[in-house]
Amino acid sequence: MFDGADTVVLYEELAYQDVLPVLWRQMPNPADREVAAGFAERNLTVLQAWEAMDEHGPVEKTEESAPYAADLMRLDLKINLLLDLVGQILAANRPRPPAVPVRFNALGGMWRSTGPLPEAGEQGIAEIYLHDCLAQPLRLPGRVTSVTPDGHVKVRFSPVGEAVADLIEKLAFRRHRRQIAGSRQPRRGQA
Repeated sequence: MFDGADTVVLYEELAYQDVLPVLWRQMPNPADREVAAGFAERNLTVLQAWEAMDEHGPVEKTEESAPYAADLMRLDLKINLLLDLVGQILAANRPRPPAVPVRFNALGGMWRSTGPLPEAGEQGIAEIYLHDCLAQPLRLPGRVTSVTPDGHVKVRFSPVGEAVADLIEKLAFRRHRRQIAGSRQPRRGQA
């Protein structure tokens, strides 16, 4: 049974955790209003695209009353294969930073840096690539709050906007819900 011990939290809020390409870009000053609005608009598009790709319809349950359900499932699988292929081509042509363990929510992010370490208090932008098929990363401006000697960087993001915050919250919640569902299913060989 799920006891909540593995709940991923950052800044006292549910957070999304994965191994993803992450890059920190230093900025001399905080993002001005126009730049922040541009980031929010692009982040909204990236998150909406990820949400559309991440939707999982019923895989095994098809009703006889839905005569095209099997055809739609086959089409969905083919589109997913095509997206994966395009993602591989895109990743090969646009090198990305190395994938590292990362956790983030609308308030901030934390990852282990593989490059030069930023300093606490430094302004910049965290770029988080959610999937190979998505050409653009999330670009989240913020300030480094701490850096550990072993390379863990913790950043507090500037306000991301309500629509972006809602989609990041959904992303984290879905991951958390799948984690709970996975922990409730009996493991093979156990009964």
